[in-house]
Amino acid sequence: MRVRPATIDAAGMSENLEGIALTKTYGETVAVTHALAGVDVSITPGESVAVMGPSGSGKTTLLHLLAGVLRPTSGSIRWRGRDVVAMSDRERTRLRREEFGFVFQSGQLLPELPAEENVALPLMLAGVRRAEATQRARGWLAHLGLAGLEQRRPGELSGGQAQRVAVARALVGRPGVVFADEPTGALDRRTGAEVMHALTQACAATGAALVVVTHDVEVARWCGRTLQVRDGRIVPEAAPSLQELGEAR
Repeated sequence: MRVRPATIDAAGMSENLEGIALTKTYGETVAVTHALAGVDVSITPGESVAVMGPSGSGKTTLLHLLAGVLRPTSGSIRWRGRDVVAMSDRERTRLRREEFGFVFQSGQLLPELPAEENVALPLMLAGVRRAEATQRARGWLAHLGLAGLEQRRPGELSGGQAQRVAVARALVGRPGVVFADEPTGALDRRTGAEVMHALTQACAATGAALVVVTHDVEVARWCGRTLQVRDGRIVPEAAPSLQELGEAR
């Protein structure tokens, strides 16, 4: 596959999120399953990338490796010049909390907390004072069209509203990368489009890169490029997104 050119900072260090020769296997001897088999990928700052593939293709495994949730069996992962694989569990937890954001299919909001506290919680866990965390949370909720709903709990919100709360939570810490795993999978098509619009616009506004795992081509079309994963490998010729087709006209 064609490797994306690295973005270099003033110190000469790559700002990209890079996975190099990534493999991930499960099991032993004859029962080995190869979830990923030598994948190279590079995500540049501010770009949006959809990762598509059938169930069992390895797309979610790739997301979990890049996000530091799993360790690869072999290969390396680098983020802003740092070796993610060499980090301790505590260092990777801090990395995910302070530099990455996450949006899941079901939102995974805490049901007993109102929207603003769900959004503010990651900041407070990172040591931000409650008053500042709450102010930033309210700002993001307003930005995503949820002003006036700050005190509603997840069960009092529609599916689309709850997912926008999840988007606010992912962006409130000013992450460098947002990882979204089937972010519209539990929504109807119209609501899913609204959530993807909110997610892509929010990432663009902050300069965060966006990595979206999806099986839905309509979701993938919101991203700048698409990677197709099959049998643990990235297909060399990925289908172009609407944005790429538009640029080619």
